[in-house]
Amino acid sequence: MDKDDLLKRLKRFLVKMTISDNQTHILGMPLYRLLGPIAWREDTYIGKAADYDVDFEPRISEGFAKLGVTSAKIKGKHVLLKPNLVETTSSRSYCINTHPKVMLGTIQALHKLGAGKVTIAEGAGHRRDSMVLLEQSGLIEVMKTTGAMFTDLNYADCEKVPNKGRTTKADYFMLPKILQEADWVISMAKMKTHHWAGVTLSLKNLYGAIPGTYYGWPKNVLHHLGLRRSIYDVACTVAADFAIVEGIIGMEGDGPILGDPKAAGVFVMGQNLPAVDATCCRVMGIDPAWINYLAASPYFLGPIDEEQITQKGEAIEAVRMEFALLEHIHAHRGLLKLRRTKTTDGKSERYGTVTY
Repeated sequence: MDKDDLLKRLKRFLVKMTISDNQTHILGMPLYRLLGPIAWREDTYIGKAADYDVDFEPRISEGFAKLGVTSAKIKGKHVLLKPNLVETTSSRSYCINTHPKVMLGTIQALHKLGAGKVTIAEGAGHRRDSMVLLEQSGLIEVMKTTGAMFTDLNYADCEKVPNKGRTTKADYFMLPKILQEADWVISMAKMKTHHWAGVTLSLKNLYGAIPGTYYGWPKNVLHHLGLRRSIYDVACTVAADFAIVEGIIGMEGDGPILGDPKAAGVFVMGQNLPAVDATCCRVMGIDPAWINYLAASPYFLGPIDEEQITQKGEAIEAVRMEFALLEHIHAHRGLLKLRRTKTTDGKSERYGTVTY
């Protein structure tokens, strides 16, 4: 066994240790730093919008431009948008699902860059009638306006794809073929806390790419494999190309469905999903190094340390808004204890291992 292979095996071991044992730190240091600095840099973009009564196309277009997404990358391409579409009957569905106005602005921005085809695709975890979801969520109007088509990933034609994360016992995942056929896959998540995973952002949103006909509702097989391990493995296997996390009105507390609306007024974009999610966590007042599937990301998926993420658009400090965490929720308890500890100078605040 050569040195490179040994190092890769060690990294795999640390990833499994981080996720399986929830051991994200040792002696106060994140496990992913044990092998020294990881040479990985990514850009993220934070945009602002006070509410949904704005034109999102120029805002999304500016984000694309700042992140180097040009017509050369998009022209003639088939782009698949994977929103977070969970429940539409609740009076709070606007803080549960990716808002149709943001979806509309994104599709218009892609058309402006010359996208050849845009598909909206989702495998909802609760509701099985996709037509009801499309009508009640308002996405049907977006489709009529833009000509985008919809694919229900729960019932799509699938193929076996080897599990590239390898932290669960699954040797492969059945994935809809359209995910492989699309040139670009964009995870369009909602900014929410989560009662099992801590947060649900662009990585967790890819759960909806897994078909219910094989994995149940709400993807019960994945839960039995281990929720956080599955989040990591699915993200590695789907390998989405871009992320947009919509937090104009997000959700705090007992998310992803029963929590309370949180008017954060932001959206976060980027070509690397862990970097986008780490930025979202900081906006939410949460240290991403204590979210175990994010803490497992730096070796193979992407960086989460602030110094490895070039922030464009709005500064995190200008938009940070603490999302409520609940003491009685196990996944929140540790995050809550870490949230606010005054440093000795009494001026800065420490969120886990990151001082702001």
